[in-house]
Amino acid sequence: MQRFVDDVLAVTKESVKTFTYESLNIIVRLINGVSALVLALLPGKANILEGIQGWELRPTFRGPRFPRWMENQEYLSGEEGEEEEDSDEYEEYPKTTLSRSSRVPRAAFADYGRHQTDWILIPLQFLTQFLMGLPFRLFQLVYSGVSKTRSISGCQHPSQPHSPNGVQSLKDQIIHRATDRRRGVIEDLHLAMEIFIEVVFDVIHKSIHVLFSPSEALGTLFRLFSSHERPILVDNDVVEDASVSSAPAERNTSFRSSLNTDARTCQDVITELGYPYEAIRVITADGYVLLLERIPRRHARKAVYLQHGIFDSSMGWVSNGVVGSPAFAAYDQGFDVFLGNIRGLVSREHVNKNISSREYWKYSINEYGTKDIPALIEKIHQVKTAELRLSKPDIEEESNDDQLYKLCAICHSLGGASMLMYVVTRRLKSKPHRLSRLVLLSPAGFHHDSSLLFSAVEHVLFYLGPILSRIFPAFYVPTRFFRMLVNKLARDLQHLPAVGGLVQTLVAYVAGGDSSNWVGVLGLPHYNMNDMPGVSFGVALHLAQMKRTRRFRMFDYGNAYNMKIYGSPEPLDLGEHYGLIDIPVDLVAGQRDTVIRSSMVKRHYKLMKDAGVDVSYNEFEYAHLDFTFSHREELLSYVMSSLLLVKPNSKKHQRTPRSRGKGQASVRG
Repeated sequence: MQRFVDDVLAVTKESVKTFTYESLNIIVRLINGVSALVLALLPGKANILEGIQGWELRPTFRGPRFPRWMENQEYLSGEEGEEEEDSDEYEEYPKTTLSRSSRVPRAAFADYGRHQTDWILIPLQFLTQFLMGLPFRLFQLVYSGVSKTRSISGCQHPSQPHSPNGVQSLKDQIIHRATDRRRGVIEDLHLAMEIFIEVVFDVIHKSIHVLFSPSEALGTLFRLFSSHERPILVDNDVVEDASVSSAPAERNTSFRSSLNTDARTCQDVITELGYPYEAIRVITADGYVLLLERIPRRHARKAVYLQHGIFDSSMGWVSNGVVGSPAFAAYDQGFDVFLGNIRGLVSREHVNKNISSREYWKYSINEYGTKDIPALIEKIHQVKTAELRLSKPDIEEESNDDQLYKLCAICHSLGGASMLMYVVTRRLKSKPHRLSRLVLLSPAGFHHDSSLLFSAVEHVLFYLGPILSRIFPAFYVPTRFFRMLVNKLARDLQHLPAVGGLVQTLVAYVAGGDSSNWVGVLGLPHYNMNDMPGVSFGVALHLAQMKRTRRFRMFDYGNAYNMKIYGSPEPLDLGEHYGLIDIPVDLVAGQRDTVIRSSMVKRHYKLMKDAGVDVSYNEFEYAHLDFTFSHREELLSYVMSSLLLVKPNSKKHQRTPRSRGKGQASVRG
């Protein structure tokens, strides 16, 4: 009779699983179909979606082809074969002493992802246990006692198919079947339903077992209550219970700590591909802790500094793998590569551990150009000078310049505006900027030619700024749960082409028709549960000031505070002081870029040309994010050719500074 009941429960359980799986799949197909219908009715979608056709966002970050529950051993073995092929390709990279020390095999990295426990909805388990209440715990204790009695009496089958840890072991089996770190919400729903069904049927099975074996249940209850009346003795049974109860606790600890989808850092990506890596902590003058990352060539006398833009991090420069990432391309050309990260992370790294959120986010673009970049570049100068003097004692005699190395900068979007601010303000202070060449990819600074939405945001920031600044000190995805949800939804959007295309089109409408791969970028690991780059309200207000005044100026604090900071009632106009730039500048614009239009980059070019700066201008058929997240060879070839124009031992040519302002301005502090 017991076997008959077990067979009935097994068939019923599989039927319920099939019904729930197919129901969810039907809903997903319906959503995707409706999205395809809506997408077909939207105008201008062809140009928007054309920018992401054939574009693999991260060739080295592979995702699962099918949901985990649909995979079998043949498929898994096939994927392992692919990993072995990848490992063979992996060995083709040039081996150096540093790269061998930091090399992480892809198989090991994939094995880490295979054993990492992803998000399986802990609140659902707690809710299930709460609903089951005391009867569930009672049945669990009864059945565990029965199982122990059977094992003591000489049962030849100690591992029962429905043991007390059956649900936990099932969860481990499901998790170990995963071959990718990232899973979407839909896959999580499938997994949660499977666990829930297993829990429910496990409770039903134990309840029926108690009904069929009441004597064993009463005996277990008697031993349970009698054990509370006598002192606790250290015997084999107690030791056995302790070992059984401690295992789930350890699993839950690791389970709670690994709820993230994909929290890989820039270091993980670099070392996974076999390149050396170094992390340097930099503290700014106002106490912000920045991360300067490096792909080191310690003996190289040419270095490159890469600065990201808004809502971005150093991950953007390595996200396309070896083939299309500027950081790896520069390293392969013999450069010592430095990746800068400016302030603005949700983790709020600061020397003052008790700094409030409002105080941390109290900054504008001024702090990027006058605090963050100076600290990062000075740290580069200290590191490079010390290393070169140590490795080559006679290097100062060979060099014709006070600086023992040449440093170029590649900057994108807001990073380009911050770098221009840095160079101009350093020249105004008569301090060295350490740079030999600038390559600015769609630099910010001028924004009056923009979409209607940006104009609306500008008016909102100006008229409601005093109120909004108290409510929203910064713009980012709040709480760990919502950041995890965004990353998982981005994963689902990549699996559902119609839904992803619809979201891509709607976001492009918001960005003025820009055809960047917005959906793919949301899936990058630097938008993860633990941390993400944010934008302070002061930065957004500063951009609105630039748009309204149609000038590339520093932050407007008001007449009184402007006099204290700039020495004049008006903020410093950086465009009027472009004549102070004494190094070559390469400006690059995107013909499809509607975030920073090519006309705005041409504005930079015209002012620099009029001021006598050695400047060049080029356009590519790119959208705004294509400059960092695309892997088209034409851009990399252009950037690398610009970097190679810098000669290692040439003397720096100092021009007489020229400015177009009414008077010589000064910057204090």
